[in-house]
Amino acid sequence: MTDASSRLRSRGQLLVAIGLAMLAVLLLIVALGPSIAPYSPSATSPNSLDGPTALHWLGTDSIGRDLLSRLIVGGRGTLMITFVAVALALAAGLVLGLLSGYVGGRVDLTIMRLLDVVFAFPVFLLAIAVVAALGPTVKNLILTIAVVYTPAMARVVRGPVLSVKRWDHVEAARSVGVGEFAIALRHVLPLVVSPILVQTSLILANTIFTVTALSFLGLGPPPPDPNWGSMLAEARQFMELAPLTVIGPAVAIVFASLTFIVLANGLREMLDVGSR
Repeated sequence: MTDASSRLRSRGQLLVAIGLAMLAVLLLIVALGPSIAPYSPSATSPNSLDGPTALHWLGTDSIGRDLLSRLIVGGRGTLMITFVAVALALAAGLVLGLLSGYVGGRVDLTIMRLLDVVFAFPVFLLAIAVVAALGPTVKNLILTIAVVYTPAMARVVRGPVLSVKRWDHVEAARSVGVGEFAIALRHVLPLVVSPILVQTSLILANTIFTVTALSFLGLGPPPPDPNWGSMLAEARQFMELAPLTVIGPAVAIVFASLTFIVLANGLREMLDVGSR
């Protein structure tokens, strides 16, 4: 391995380690959200739009609710929607991409043309249209995001499968009588995991922005459950009086998105070394 490749691999490993540490923080929030929040997210106090104090570390919002508690509980809701929606998109994309790339022919053409219909619309505009039509519920939000990101995942799976299915070890497995389904799962899918991991990380980052943006527009989970997008929408009129009400959720959104961007970049650099 050359010095340049070694440095690139080391940098990729460092980025992955940083991303995993940041991800551990997010997973801790998802797992323990209400337990580690100092107050109930809906509990009010007489002191509205207060700055940081010993009782309220980040201050309070416009009706006296503890900002830190709402950030923690709201983050749990936002991240759970993100993880479930991306998991559904990943599952659907794996099935469609593997089927399309491995079978080929008319199956490939039909699946890709159907996905192109969804892919032709901007993700965010399509999400707005679907959620507005179905109603702003958690279930509808998850299904919508899963649908709009499935084509991107399927394309990432299909491309490497088209190449890997012609490799010698696949032909050798087929020549000794291994079934096509077993070949696809045991000999093709493991070799396309790397680009899937990178794409999943990027989609997680994009999904966080999509979920919070829809919530900001009033198309997210309905009250009283807090989430970062709705917290931004509620706080924008108080930016000058209480800047932390805006800065808090904004920093949380950026941190969560940056977590998966860092992971994706680290994985990509490690994979580039491997491909060389």
